[in-house]
Amino acid sequence: MVESEVLVLNQSYEPLNLCRVRRAVVLVFRGTAEVIENGRGEIHSGMQAFTIPSVIRLVYRVKRPRHHRKLTRLEVFYRDKFTCQYCGKHGIDLTLDHVIPRRLGGKHCWENVVSACSQCNRKKGGHLLENAGMKLLKQPLMPFNDGFYIPYSYANSHDEWQKYLSYYQSN
Repeated sequence: MVESEVLVLNQSYEPLNLCRVRRAVVLVFRGTAEVIENGRGEIHSGMQAFTIPSVIRLVYRVKRPRHHRKLTRLEVFYRDKFTCQYCGKHGIDLTLDHVIPRRLGGKHCWENVVSACSQCNRKKGGHLLENAGMKLLKQPLMPFNDGFYIPYSYANSHDEWQKYLSYYQSN
């Protein structure tokens, strides 16, 4: 239980990072953080019992620089929620497609790359959308980046974190 993850929130309740229970208990004990969500039980020392937190909030604000997300295959799939942006087919056997083909001057950027199933990618080929008779389900944009990243498996295994992560996962 001491090795499980704890969500750390900034003073303004925005997610900062993850830490282990041991580190979270030390932060709370020193007065640097406060417990927001618990319910996992207690840790006992020789003199005292500490609640095992699931979410803690720092009592001071941490200012972090904002970084741009790298344009990678997996990041495009996450942004598009593993859905073909032409037909809406959901799955993991997707490819990347340039909305404006590179041979026609399209750039390799967030606003021009989408997830596509292999059938739609073949149908569109190296043509513009109008020429291929296809439409995008949603216009591709650079994803929101707050500098915080949480692995998908952690986010879905802790229900009590959802109210603090919902804004960051939907963008």
